[in-house]
Amino acid sequence: SDTAQARLMKLIPRILRAVADKADALDILPRLFALLTRIGGRSVYLALLLENPPALDQLVHLMAASPWIAEQLNRHPILLDELLNPRSLFAPPNADELRLELSSMLVNVADGDIERQMDELRRFKQINMLRVAAADIMDVLPVMQVSDHLTWMAEVLLDEVHKESMRELVQRHGTPLCVVDGQQHRPGLAVIAYGKLGGLELGYGSDLDIVFLHESKGQQQETDGEKTLDNAQFFARVTQKMISRMTTQTPAGVLYEIDTRLRPDGASGLLVSSLSAFEDYQRHHAWIWEHQALTRARWVAGEPRIKAAFEAVRHAVLCQAREPQSLRASVVEMRAKMRAELDQKDPSKFHIKTGEGGLTDIEFIVQYHLLANAHAHPDIVRWSDNIRQLADLATAGILEAYESAHLAEIYCRLRDRGHRLVLENRKTLIEAQEFEHERAFVREVWQRRMEPSASS
Repeated sequence: SDTAQARLMKLIPRILRAVADKADALDILPRLFALLTRIGGRSVYLALLLENPPALDQLVHLMAASPWIAEQLNRHPILLDELLNPRSLFAPPNADELRLELSSMLVNVADGDIERQMDELRRFKQINMLRVAAADIMDVLPVMQVSDHLTWMAEVLLDEVHKESMRELVQRHGTPLCVVDGQQHRPGLAVIAYGKLGGLELGYGSDLDIVFLHESKGQQQETDGEKTLDNAQFFARVTQKMISRMTTQTPAGVLYEIDTRLRPDGASGLLVSSLSAFEDYQRHHAWIWEHQALTRARWVAGEPRIKAAFEAVRHAVLCQAREPQSLRASVVEMRAKMRAELDQKDPSKFHIKTGEGGLTDIEFIVQYHLLANAHAHPDIVRWSDNIRQLADLATAGILEAYESAHLAEIYCRLRDRGHRLVLENRKTLIEAQEFEHERAFVREVWQRRMEPSASS
């Protein structure tokens, strides 16, 4: 329109002045012009930037600092509204505030309007991801809090998707019921997080490693509606519905990529298991690497009743007595296989996660010592995140205090560097000398504690 054209002509000189004194102006301008191309026909966005100079300043600053943020704004221009309120932009909400915000965004979505709901969930994530990234770039949030906020966001969204998927299936098939010892029960479904989500270490581009468990058992395990389903089938459909709502590509994008391969029997296993079947698998059929993964597992959404039951199973499995030498050999062998498949072959480069002396080495050191000692020190498996696990290993006298503290510090530094690389739209592959001293320490601990015979 003529109005949009006139506003664009006024805006361009202001943008040029705003970037003129920046050393990387030639890198920033293409990002800004890509956004202007995207919003050029939308007069309201141009007016927003013209009439709010602080918003324009914020835009230039954020797009200069992070190509990732520039990409998000280009994909979803509706996020420009967030620039109007720096107070909320640089102060991401906590878990309770996130729940309230999501509820307010969904309050006007009609029941059954799945498409609108999916779009609102994605908009909620994009808005809050921008807030976290902006606070991260401005050094308002340390790395641990960045991951906390990203983790809370995922938990709130998982809980909402679970609630709506359950509601839809109950409307169609009735409520799942079962009879145990002559008493009728209403079993539920829970989401168990593994990996980065389980370990409270979610990043900007992380997918969600999750497992679904239900608590149905006993007799008469079926729904009470006209279109009756047995409970196992009912919960499988709920799970499929949840995955579909999160992974479907809409105009607003994908909510999360989902990985369920850590479930019992992996990709060939049932999509959702009963808690009792999960316990039997973990006790009698799981590989050592699956118990390593279990050290980072926790309940995150769904039926709250299942949380305590899952934690009891996890605790019992992790606290089984294990023969230290064979356990260590299994852990070292698995790490060697991963290095052969994933490690960077160029010695001048270092992959922050999988490289020698990187995040995975620290995680494997922690997991071995947890599994080897939990039978005698059960408190060391109470948490699912590496930092508190390292602290508990030191408290129990299993690791030296200096080892624990330095490994935790290195772990946080590597994660922080990884976050920044994502915001710069770069791979987590860096020059090997950047963390040379830190990697040397991790390698020394690995050799001394994981492969002592090789270093003697």
